[in-house]
Amino acid sequence: MPRVTRRPSNSVNDRPGRMRLLWRRGRRLLRPAGWFGVGFMVLLGGAAALHMLTPGSSLATLRERIGSATAVLGLRVNAIVIEGRANTPEPLLRAALGVSRGDPILGFSLDDARRNVEKLSWVEQATIERRLPDTVVVQLVERRPFAIWQNQGKFVLIDRDGQTVTNEDVAHFRQLPLVVGPGAPGAATPLIDALTDHPGVLSRLVAAVRVGERRWNLQLRGGMNVMLPEGHEAAAIERLAALQQDHALLDRPLDVVDLRLPDRLVLRPHAEPPADAAAAAKKPT
Repeated sequence: MPRVTRRPSNSVNDRPGRMRLLWRRGRRLLRPAGWFGVGFMVLLGGAAALHMLTPGSSLATLRERIGSATAVLGLRVNAIVIEGRANTPEPLLRAALGVSRGDPILGFSLDDARRNVEKLSWVEQATIERRLPDTVVVQLVERRPFAIWQNQGKFVLIDRDGQTVTNEDVAHFRQLPLVVGPGAPGAATPLIDALTDHPGVLSRLVAAVRVGERRWNLQLRGGMNVMLPEGHEAAAIERLAALQQDHALLDRPLDVVDLRLPDRLVLRPHAEPPADAAAAAKKPT
């Protein structure tokens, strides 16, 4: 029988594969070592900061000293990642954050930065994280504009909770419903939700006017004014939509549709011009 010889396991042809295996193992070992190095730098910087503290120093002072000490060791902000921003002005956001590239990454308070960012009108909620060694991540939940509020000649955007979002670039959101008058923001959500359920009425809406901070009047295209009852807006809007479907009420020449009483409908047609005014209008010039 011919003799079968086996190639030694440490032959030249096996070396590339063995080297790749050793490299992978080495990388796995280096990852924990890298994190150990970062932790060691933080501890070293903290020890140096504590050594430099004087009696009566504040937490802010300690944080600043730790930041300065660890920045020397390389823990500086190299990237600021912002997620969830759509309408918040970025310069205002970065100013509120109070951190820039090159600053010590351990030299600022996450809680203080979050509170400052959440003071911005567009921001409903913010989360701020450090991702050592060099990245700060800002995650935003922005307020969603729900309506435009007009009061004393000024226009602002409001959210579903009636909170002011901004008074800048309001014209960009002119497709939103317009609510008018004192007390309108806090009462707008149930009304607009009811109107949204009846798009035939909503599409005719010019403005919803808050009356005495108790009830609503709907100003519709063509000059019609619909008076809604206090506290029963949804039922009245449903009734109005049914009248439009069955009798085309909103297409009629009416000045006022009074729905304040559930068992009564009061209509006021457009006022006729005086006879002399009509005659003057027909007289050739």
